Amino acid sequence: MYEIQSFHAGLYDSKNAPVLTGIMRGIEREGLRIDRDGKLAQTPHPVALGSALTHPQITTDFSEALLEFITPPTHRVEDLFKQLYDIQGYTLSKLDDELIWSSSMPCVLNDDATIPVAQYGSSNNGTMKTVYRVGLGHRYGRAMQTVAGLHYNFSLPDAFWSFLHREEYSLLDLQDFKDQKYFALIRNFRRYYWLLVYLFGASPALCGSFIKGREHNLQPLVDERTLHLPYATSLRMGDLGYQSSAQESLYVCYNDKQSYITTLCAAITTPIDEYQAIGLQDEKGEFKQLNTSLLQIENEFYSSIRPKRTAKHGETALSALRNRGVEYIEVRCLDIDPFDPLGVNKPQVRFLDTFLLYCALQDSPDTSPEESANILRNQKTVVTEGRSPKALIESFAKGKIPLKQAGEALIKAMRPVAELLDIAHETEEHTQSLETQLAAILNPELTPSARIISHLSAKKLPYAHYALAQSRHHHETLLAKKPSNNTMRQFEKMAAESLDKQTRLEQKNSGNFSEFLQEYYKQYQMCCDK
Repeated sequence: MYEIQSFHAGLYDSKNAPVLTGIMRGIEREGLRIDRDGKLAQTPHPVALGSALTHPQITTDFSEALLEFITPPTHRVEDLFKQLYDIQGYTLSKLDDELIWSSSMPCVLNDDATIPVAQYGSSNNGTMKTVYRVGLGHRYGRAMQTVAGLHYNFSLPDAFWSFLHREEYSLLDLQDFKDQKYFALIRNFRRYYWLLVYLFGASPALCGSFIKGREHNLQPLVDERTLHLPYATSLRMGDLGYQSSAQESLYVCYNDKQSYITTLCAAITTPIDEYQAIGLQDEKGEFKQLNTSLLQIENEFYSSIRPKRTAKHGETALSALRNRGVEYIEVRCLDIDPFDPLGVNKPQVRFLDTFLLYCALQDSPDTSPEESANILRNQKTVVTEGRSPKALIESFAKGKIPLKQAGEALIKAMRPVAELLDIAHETEEHTQSLETQLAAILNPELTPSARIISHLSAKKLPYAHYALAQSRHHHETLLAKKPSNNTMRQFEKMAAESLDKQTRLEQKNSGNFSEFLQEYYKQYQMCCDK
């Protein structure tokens, strides 16, 4: 059902191993800072961590209390996890009496006013980042922005693309060929990422304070403070999590790079009544949002995957993509693993590599608006009832299929890709990762979401108590083996350099913020015009 129709046999040749060993990976892991009682930290971003605006590896997301750890890209999985361990270990050593929340769904929250928006200093760039977050708060509420996730950055090496370019006798130049193939990967990813939500979803329950005053269909578990759905996998990926109902009417086309860019640019440059009603500035002239369009910037578009290109200073992400093409893809549908101190583990990365390479090699027809709606229905099904024996996946070509049957068939189709990666890396870890996840398809009780529900029920533990206990445990685990003295000095140097860089940016700030914003938004108009 999901088998690759035209597999390139030359990939099995040992002399072509570098075609796959050069895969580059990176992780962005978010986590809330909390106090020892499990409440959201009200303290500023610690100076010892450097500048959240300019530090390359330690920054913040929506809230001043929502940390984000960014590993540099690397082609060795071992290095990836060492980097993530070092970043988190250094951070924890500088947090004084605070912890990092272990789960995707947040700790006990009070009203929106107690959720501090991230601050980035007085430069125009820093002001823009803060105003964007203020706008998110007005549009969606601040509570939704405290949801944490894990992003997986992935790129295939030029050696792989050159091999494929030759095999397919393409007449495109290499970057245009890569763009075409990355968007093909993205289309397949969107068809099949329901499997990742099922396997790695780890937010089947939440603290009731997160949805206080909102309509929902969640049920109490162990007490009135803990809410869940019996067969849920990832409430983070559902209507109550990091999603936007305002964007439901937005159809983004992934059939080619220009269509993708044009669609998003239109959403950024076209005002809508709902956000015009909020207003651009308050009576004091303070900005309430960056614009009154459906999207303030491209980052506001909630998606399971994004094509990416590293932007230059002052350049929009879409301009970078238009000017220099796709550099890597960012997977955005992963929950924090609350059972792992780092929030992710090596077998999961091996599975993701296999899954993404499968998406790159599998035939990928264009997506229609009808199929796109089908994809979103599958997401909602897996989010709310993925572990139900009655759960069905809609295949655009074959109709509704039992989730277990679809998952088993997809894992089977991925096996040749796992074997290919094992040969290239001289390991068995990719095929082993498939076996582990196949077991979770056949037995839903092995999924993280089921394990969490089972633990809460057996121990009669409220969600907040469970997540706090995990946070304390992970804190002790990571601090028990601090990074080396040399690594600590390197992070201290990075922190100092980032603070100095922010100061220099503020000193050479030119023009008022309104003029800066106007100039910045011209890039989106150019994207629309092209």
